[in-house]
Amino acid sequence: MRHLVLGNGSLLISFDEKYQIRDIFYPHAGQENHTKGYPSRFGVWADGNFSWIFSDNWIRLLDYLPKTFVTNVQLENHNLGIRIKSNDTIFPSKNIFIRKISLESTKKIRLFLHQDFRIFSSKVGDCAFYEPQTRSIIHYKKNRYFLIASSPSFCSFAIGRKAFSNLEGTWRDAEDGELHQTAIAEGSVDSTIRIDPDSQQVYYWICAGSSLEEVIALQHFILSETPSATFEFSKKYWSNWLIKPEEIEDLSSQVSRLYERSLFVIRAHTDKQGAVIASSDSEVTERASDHYAYLWTRDGAFTAYALDLAGYSTLTKHFFQFCSEIVHEKGYFLQRYNADGTPASSWHPLWDVNLKKPLTPIQEDETALILWALGKHYEKYKDTEFIAEIYQPLIVRCADFMVKFRNEKLKLPDFSWNLWEDRCGIHAFTTASVIAGLKAASTFAEIFGDTKRAKIYDQAANYFREGMLENLYCHEAKRFLRSIEALDNGGFTKDYKSDASLLWLTLFGIFDSEDEKIKQTVQAIEENLWNKTQIGGLSRYENDLYMKTSEKTTGNPWIICTLWLADYYILSAKTKSEIEKARSLIEKVASWASESGMLPEQISPFDRTPISVMPLTWSHACFIATVNHLIEKIRLL
Repeated sequence: MRHLVLGNGSLLISFDEKYQIRDIFYPHAGQENHTKGYPSRFGVWADGNFSWIFSDNWIRLLDYLPKTFVTNVQLENHNLGIRIKSNDTIFPSKNIFIRKISLESTKKIRLFLHQDFRIFSSKVGDCAFYEPQTRSIIHYKKNRYFLIASSPSFCSFAIGRKAFSNLEGTWRDAEDGELHQTAIAEGSVDSTIRIDPDSQQVYYWICAGSSLEEVIALQHFILSETPSATFEFSKKYWSNWLIKPEEIEDLSSQVSRLYERSLFVIRAHTDKQGAVIASSDSEVTERASDHYAYLWTRDGAFTAYALDLAGYSTLTKHFFQFCSEIVHEKGYFLQRYNADGTPASSWHPLWDVNLKKPLTPIQEDETALILWALGKHYEKYKDTEFIAEIYQPLIVRCADFMVKFRNEKLKLPDFSWNLWEDRCGIHAFTTASVIAGLKAASTFAEIFGDTKRAKIYDQAANYFREGMLENLYCHEAKRFLRSIEALDNGGFTKDYKSDASLLWLTLFGIFDSEDEKIKQTVQAIEENLWNKTQIGGLSRYENDLYMKTSEKTTGNPWIICTLWLADYYILSAKTKSEIEKARSLIEKVASWASESGMLPEQISPFDRTPISVMPLTWSHACFIATVNHLIEKIRLL
């Protein structure tokens, strides 16, 4: 789990619960983790006694300064008699991480900062050396350079091997309060610097670049501007970047605070080229041998929708432009992508081993959701010139694909993976997203006078809606099915399980919230998926086994699913009193955030312990969207 994140679109850094830097991504958000999740440590020597910040002797409070993208970390060690306030930020336009350390102690202090780089996620072939002209330590491999320096300048340093031949690293050398200097080391290396403060305030920084000249130029920039001015500029910039609706003050301080944190978390996970990665928490690799630092266009579409509601159209235009560049020539998106636009690892096969026939390796909702989110973007901003640029390469290409990708027998979109990525079939959520995407495409076609396409897209959307009523609605159960799945013999089977994604049949506007078919579907969702514990919260679907913590529940509560239920309550509310159910769910989700305002993917149904990755961009995006929905509904009522 990650409890603090910082990022500017090129440099992304995350911290664990013990205030150790665990991930350093550069030059893309979520791509090229140059620590591989290993910790960089922070230690203190006071009058002959030494302690690492990660030890149990420290009381740690991890948070952010209000209304800006700067950490606010309080560290206290009663045994050493020392208190530290530490503030971290990443400069908005240059790849500089800078920390301001404020000390409270009457003792003689030495600070030790440790760097454990594994550049390109490998400990093989790194090099670190002391650079005397800039009085810095520089780690590098190929075209990745990281410069470490401080003010006052560190007085000693250690560079050596780690994780090799029983060597733990130079951080062990610091524990006697001294460092044994070595000017250079290669292979699997780390470094530690010692700073002897000459005042109550110390600055420490890391510069990232693609060449030695670049990081040295960044060092000169910091020194010429002064570390203090560099830090304050970043703090002020991020304060001005923040947009919060005035009406949010009418909600609780807990909700307002999490809304602010959510915007900054999303910003950290948004790459300069437009990709929005799911999570920078690399700890997941220990159980899954892969990570979440990818763009799923599904997550990206929901995030773009939330950012548009929040007023960040510049970021969303970069995202949609990025999508227009990575879309497959056949008009669909693959499962996920790296931040630079290259295809990422996948488990969607191209071949059905049972039916012995090719498969289209997609979850079609990832294609449809892009057009839906783009339609919502245009509704708010009416930026026709931008839409015109991506009309042919993105909108037409995707809509043409969705029109053709159909199962004529069932009058539904053809078989693909569901939004949860665990079943292949024809899914109600996917179908609803396709209808919403085609409706948006039809509107765009009308705007540009492309009447033939507008009619084709609209007819296809209506055709699939008819197919939903004929084949995805169960008259006996009086509710919608979640999917139709293929049998090995070529036949079909219907899946009657309740699924939180069915809430989107009305959230997309495909069916009215007053429709009895929707009411019965939602009632089944509430009865079958709400956790009957004090924690509450909505699970994804019946008997969800993914990281399930107990057989006593149907599955773990998911942040996004609980917020979708709140969205339904908001949509269907007719009076202010009816909207309180939604408000209570929003407050509940806000109470699930970490002390620093991070939302995980899911939580324990018994003690709210975060499960899977934290933070999850999708969770934060849904929180922003739902809060905006609530504010708008209150305004309307």
